[in-house]
Amino acid sequence: MPTTTPSVTSTPSVVALPTATALDTARLLLGVFLPTVARGPIIRRPWAVGLTARLDLDTRAVGIVRKVHARYPEGPLMLKLPVRKQAIVLDPGDVNTVLAQSPEPFSAASSEKKAALSHFQPANSLISRGPVRTVRRALQEQVLDTEHPVHHLADTFVPVVEEEMQALLAEAVRTGSLPWADFLDAWYRVVRRVVFGDHAREDKDLTAMIIRLRKDGNWAFLKPVRKDTRRRFLQRIADELAHAEPGSLAAVMAAAPKGDGAEPADQVPQWLFAFDPAGMAVFRALTVFATHPDAVATARAEVDGDTSGRRVLPYLRASVLEALRLWPTTPMILRQTTRAVEWPEGLMPAECGVLVYAPYFHRDERSLRSAHNFSPERWLTDEDDGWPLVPFSDGPVVCPGKQLVLLLTSAALASLVGGHDFRVEEGQILDPDRPLPGTMDNYSVRLGVSPRA
Repeated sequence: MPTTTPSVTSTPSVVALPTATALDTARLLLGVFLPTVARGPIIRRPWAVGLTARLDLDTRAVGIVRKVHARYPEGPLMLKLPVRKQAIVLDPGDVNTVLAQSPEPFSAASSEKKAALSHFQPANSLISRGPVRTVRRALQEQVLDTEHPVHHLADTFVPVVEEEMQALLAEAVRTGSLPWADFLDAWYRVVRRVVFGDHAREDKDLTAMIIRLRKDGNWAFLKPVRKDTRRRFLQRIADELAHAEPGSLAAVMAAAPKGDGAEPADQVPQWLFAFDPAGMAVFRALTVFATHPDAVATARAEVDGDTSGRRVLPYLRASVLEALRLWPTTPMILRQTTRAVEWPEGLMPAECGVLVYAPYFHRDERSLRSAHNFSPERWLTDEDDGWPLVPFSDGPVVCPGKQLVLLLTSAALASLVGGHDFRVEEGQILDPDRPLPGTMDNYSVRLGVSPRA
């Protein structure tokens, strides 16, 4: 998919970008933005996810964006808002341009994101700009081993995943079922052990602290920061870094060289935050496997023939990516212009919010084969190269933990499906011969579990 190349300018153009009518702006706000925010941009609200699934609001949102795009086919579209300069990107080539030219002039540190994430990580690289962002991003990439599909601590991390998934399965077989809440508890144990070490396995207080702060983050500007709670939370992380357990991400962080302004304690909460939706992707993929016999057969063939010690599992990694394509945990990718940007269609002003609504591109059946079906194979070929399938964002601001997340999530799926059968006892009906729903309500899913036949 070709990209346009906007230019940065300090001389205002006489031509402005197309602007949506007040009615189309209202359609986008009420039909796309509001339902997405209501579900919780920082931590999901289960009731809102359930309501969205029952009313099929995500499918409706994609339809709204498609109709608006048909009325404004060229270039980014400005919205008619009284106090906020805001654009939505509707063309796939323009999406690639915005992501490729982040963080300059399209900064990831948008006003909304800074307001939300400052509740628990005010100096994180994701909401930083300028030289200090470079320092913090470099530290993140070094610790997370961003450039390598297999993290250098995989020999420690993968057995942790295996241990926790097997303990989860033993309890699920005993009770006969696996609800989301039980899976999430096990996944949090994985996260704490990977980030801080085995001693943190049962440190539920730390998890409870970030959950409380993330719930505040859902309200962004509208809720005051719990400064005392945030201070105690970040001090707990600083203490963990000061006494880091060998073989943990904290130990890698503690030993890494740090530039001025690195603020290492503020970089760690993003790992705890990002691993949460990663667990959601595992459970959703597992729910699909429970209803898609061909997919689970392919997954098991890979597990049975694996010689990498569950470090390199291409089909299972692709299955996680496919679950994230179908049900992105970051449906709204936000940027904000640092300077005025001249597009072929007109000027985008400085400090303008830029929204990429990922489901519109992820579910475009006009351009994607099997857009509404589970097709992990798409991630193993080049058929969709250039199309903005961006569950981890893309470009220079791509999630630095992408490869580590895929390592851990694919290892978890391997542990789960390798020796056990699953069936959906409660929750949505997922038919492999019909389009999958626009929303997956993982909170209502209960899986039946039995040893593999």
